[in-house]
Order: sequence, then C-alpha cells, then structure tokens
Amino acid sequence: MLEIKLFERPLDAKHCIDFVSEGGVGAINVFIGSVRDHTQGKRVVRLEYEAYAPMAIAEMEKIARQAVAQFGALKIAVHHRVGTLEIGEAAVVIAVSTPHRQASFEACQYIIDTLKQTVPIWKKEIFEDGEIWVAAHP
Repeated sequence: MLEIKLFERPLDAKHCIDFVSEGGVGAINVFIGSVRDHTQGKRVVRLEYEAYAPMAIAEMEKIARQAVAQFGALKIAVHHRVGTLEIGEAAVVIAVSTPHRQASFEACQYIIDTLKQTVPIWKKEIFEDGEIWVAAHP
C-alpha cells in the first residue's frame, strides 16, 4: 500500500507509477519536484539535501497513512532525494492512486504540502557566489 524511501541516486518516476497501478485504480496523480536553475533572482548551480532518515521516513509514512484515511488513496509512493542534485534532477516524486480523480489530486497536494512543512529534510542552495541552507519548504 505504501512505499516511502530516501535515495542518494536519481529517482525513478516510472517505478512510482508502476507501484501505485492496480486494477481498482480510477486515477493516478504524480507530482515531481525538480531542481530549478534560479531562486529569488539568483542563479542556482546545484542543491544539496540532508535528512534525519529515520524520522523523515517515519513522518512521510504518517503523512501517507493520513492521505489513505482522508482521501481513500489505494496506494502511495513517496521518494525523496538526499545528497547533491544537479539542475533538472527530481528531488521528490509522489504517486497516488485512488478510485476517482479528484481524490488523487487532493491526496497528492496534501502529501507534498505536509511533507514540506513537517519532514526533517534540509536543503542547501549553492549559487554562483555563495550558498545558503534553507528549509525544504517555503
């Protein structure tokens, strides 16, 4: 029902989609958060993510279980990168399957929004002229 993982290698969105696919699925929603080349008017060279893995995985599992209860999700995959990421790489992939489309949209948005607020994952933005640690959420 749930596949929650942290990876130090590139994420595989197709794997996440395949994991949540099954016969009773009416909708699959996928969110891919990727590394962009700028933030707040500054050119980003790369990102570095760190996580307190045991707590991060436990919190992501808690969020996914809440999405199952609240939105009737059938299966959920949440994969997040740690380590150094280059421009264009996926930092997070979330795939959610539900019987109906509206629930899949709502569950996916709930998961990413809550993940960014509560999961102990930290992001360092490396710029051409320096670097800064920022929360992985707005």
